[in-house]
Amino acid sequence: MRILVVARYKERGFAPFVTQQVAALEKQGVECQFFPVKSKGVAGYLKHLKALNNAIRDFHPDVVHAHYGLCGLLANLQRRVPVVTTYHGSDINDKKVLRLSKIAICRSAYNIFVSQKNIDIARPKKNYALIPCGINLEDYPFIEKSEARTQMGLSPEKKYVLFAGAFDNTVKNSPIAKETVTLLNDENVQLIELKGYTRRQVAILMQAVDAFLMTSFTEGSPQVIKEALVCGCPIVSVNVGDVQERIEGVDGCFMANRDAKDLASCLKKAIAFGKRTNGKDTILRNGLTNDAVALHLNDIYTQISKKQ
Repeated sequence: MRILVVARYKERGFAPFVTQQVAALEKQGVECQFFPVKSKGVAGYLKHLKALNNAIRDFHPDVVHAHYGLCGLLANLQRRVPVVTTYHGSDINDKKVLRLSKIAICRSAYNIFVSQKNIDIARPKKNYALIPCGINLEDYPFIEKSEARTQMGLSPEKKYVLFAGAFDNTVKNSPIAKETVTLLNDENVQLIELKGYTRRQVAILMQAVDAFLMTSFTEGSPQVIKEALVCGCPIVSVNVGDVQERIEGVDGCFMANRDAKDLASCLKKAIAFGKRTNGKDTILRNGLTNDAVALHLNDIYTQISKKQ
């Protein structure tokens, strides 16, 4: 099986959840090749059509797998090879982009959505599945909390809350997170911005803090929630993306209204939980490792290629 992966290529490269998914597919014997989309905007994407056709001619893929709706739109401008498109959230939650994503949905041989909320918004009629992106368990080895704090230079005396993104990312809604921590009325609690860390440092940080806080306006299937679960970090989140499904039944994790007082009440309980959650068990039980997701994708590729 040969898969051409069409994905946005930014300054730091392809999105980690895409490269990790491809690595898991390659472990299972799938031959993959990336096609990078480097330009912005609809016109920028469409400029890649000639190069995409050349890549298809040279690589002879059985399936083109596009990540995000605009890449799916580009991939479907050619009709020689069937297209699978994965929608990661921003391409569905943004109404302007959704209109273009719906074209990709209609033309793709198969569509993958990372959350039920996105399916409810997009309302595909056929040939689709709910498959959140997976996670590599080996990237998150267990570290004692005291050792994790030492490695990250954190005080053993303070309480730390890790915010689910950069403070200047408006979608993450940091003002309400800061208000939430203020309402705890505890100078010993500090909110940490998730920005500027390597992936390895994030894995250590999630085992060093006392709780993880998500207040985003929109999400798809946020990888940081799965990372926090694997690390056993207590979670407080508003009902966004697929977070409610991910943390259901996990002790030490709490859903809150998008209200600072309710968030503060839940955050207080999460900090008081005081130990690791059983989040890793729910990741395994729900088949959210990259290896499990790759098996599912391989079945879809085989199914589609047989119809050609």
